[in-house]
Amino acid sequence: MSQMPTLHPWKRFLGLLQMERKDIFQIAYYAVFSGFMALTLPLGIQAIINLIQGAQMSTSWVVLVVLVTIGVAFTGALQLMQLRIIETIQQRIFTRASFELSYRFPKIKMEELRAYYPPELANRFFDTLTIQKGLSKILIDVPAALLQILFALLLLSFYHPFFIVFGFMLLGLIYVVFKYTAVKGLESSLEESKHKYKVAHWIQEIARAVVSFKLSGKTQLALTKNDGLVKEYLKAREKHFKVLVIQFIQMIGFKVVVTAGLLLIGGALVLSQEMNIGQFVAAEIIIILVISSVEKLILGLESFYDVLTSLEKLGQVVDKELESQEGDMVSKTDDFGLVLKNLSYSVPDRKEPILQDISVQIAPKSRLLIRGESGSGKSTLLRLLAGVIEPTAGRIYINKAAMSSINLNSYRDLLGLSLSEETPFEGTIKENVSFGNDDITDVQIRNVFSEVGLTDFLSDQASGLQTLLKPEGKQISYTIAKKIILARAILKAPQLLILEDPLDQFSKEEAARIIAYLTHADRNWSLVVVSANKLWESSCSDIVTLSNGKIE
Repeated sequence: MSQMPTLHPWKRFLGLLQMERKDIFQIAYYAVFSGFMALTLPLGIQAIINLIQGAQMSTSWVVLVVLVTIGVAFTGALQLMQLRIIETIQQRIFTRASFELSYRFPKIKMEELRAYYPPELANRFFDTLTIQKGLSKILIDVPAALLQILFALLLLSFYHPFFIVFGFMLLGLIYVVFKYTAVKGLESSLEESKHKYKVAHWIQEIARAVVSFKLSGKTQLALTKNDGLVKEYLKAREKHFKVLVIQFIQMIGFKVVVTAGLLLIGGALVLSQEMNIGQFVAAEIIIILVISSVEKLILGLESFYDVLTSLEKLGQVVDKELESQEGDMVSKTDDFGLVLKNLSYSVPDRKEPILQDISVQIAPKSRLLIRGESGSGKSTLLRLLAGVIEPTAGRIYINKAAMSSINLNSYRDLLGLSLSEETPFEGTIKENVSFGNDDITDVQIRNVFSEVGLTDFLSDQASGLQTLLKPEGKQISYTIAKKIILARAILKAPQLLILEDPLDQFSKEEAARIIAYLTHADRNWSLVVVSANKLWESSCSDIVTLSNGKIE
């Protein structure tokens, strides 16, 4: 099976910037003007000091004060425009991530999810919030800081040639800070995030199995395991914090060297009359701006690490291989049928194949019962029929076309399924049975509800079909949930109805009535059912018995 190439977090970050390049160019454009305007402050102060030294009030002094004040206000206005663009980018990131995950999860190959708990993977969506906050800080602070450093060093070079050398020294120090700690910071951030999600997953497991933990008595497994996971997280967090401390120490050293260098050499230049007082004060302000900008860059590294780490976590979902969305379309036909030819299915962590050399023909409007002991491969066979998983050997033919060559979505439109893992989702009763299909009317829903025994349940609901169901049908009984899933399958008016223990725990009388409805000759679907209920045997035209993955 082909694997999608794994991207480095840095490449993911560049890909994100590429998608927002138009707005990022605007931010950079405003940052250039903001950087220029920021220099009006030291230059204006230099000119004002020179005028003040004349000990006279003048129009020039008033004009300079007004211009400097306007420059500060204009810089603020530019920053406000940047904030507006950043807000738009944040909203787009959230929207894009939500649609991306909503689109991808139903289309990820099941083989890709074998080692994962999908709801835990879905928690990666919350990393979107980290990306939103971190990216806004990066896009505002980094361009402004870099341009401010560049313009400041260029301006200083006009005061004295020494500042050219001084500028190159500053750039060298900045390079050293980023070169030798940035990679370590990213690695430790990824490690920290991995342990953070392990803690979150364990808490989620406790919540999922809350009744089991509640009834466990005096055992402390929940806390004991959490303690071990948290210790690992704290160890990883401490390792990451040490990198941040090193960077902070480097920043302090940078500030000390720069400040001392300017005061000593700048003072010497004033004493030797190579600079005047106004230029010295202006240079001091410029250096303070440079120090502030470098401080922003270094302190912003944590946000940068967080963004890269969050992109990597989202990548764990986005990188999963999707089912093919191409292929020949399958349409309704009176002679709809399937042929399974020498079908086998294996998984890497199991020596023996789950299914081996299965050959079955499902004729139009046939009624096929599949039975067998637990672990014989019945459920796997149904999932192969539904196209949920792919066979490792052999082929499935739909209307004489290989399943590998058809469009899976068009095929699934012709299927009605009630599998054991299916449960109601959070939504109205109508949403649960129609899946948003506007062609399914309320009258059709009520008619099917009558056939599967949901009429009384629906009558008891004050909001009728608009009654909101909880996740996994928490507030309804097991049999009601099974009936809702069965009704959903029937309402699709499928050509192939695939059922897995659909009448589990139903009364004998109700089961017999529903079986009679599902297997009646007037039903135009082909039926494949897995069940140990003997009531099916007299109503099905074909019976297949599986044992250890083979047909007996």
